[in-house]
Amino acid sequence: MSLKFAPGVRLHEDKARGRWIIMAPELMFIPDEIALEVLRLVDGVRNEAAIVAALVEKFAAPEEVIGADVAAMLDDLIARGALRRD
Repeated sequence: MSLKFAPGVRLHEDKARGRWIIMAPELMFIPDEIALEVLRLVDGVRNEAAIVAALVEKFAAPEEVIGADVAAMLDDLIARGALRRD
């Protein structure tokens, strides 16, 4: 299942403050640098495994470690209503 931002939610660059934010109705999240790497890969096409694979390749880190961290982060954002699986 691919991952995408929920309706009304988007990743937005706040150029005035020099940071990225996840904007949602009545909510705002400020992702750290690691979360931002993951969120930039959420495009409605990639699934969780594809996101993990891209990060493993980019950072040359163990798949088990990245996979566990990505799964926890994505599950949290899905629970908060920021992301969904299609």
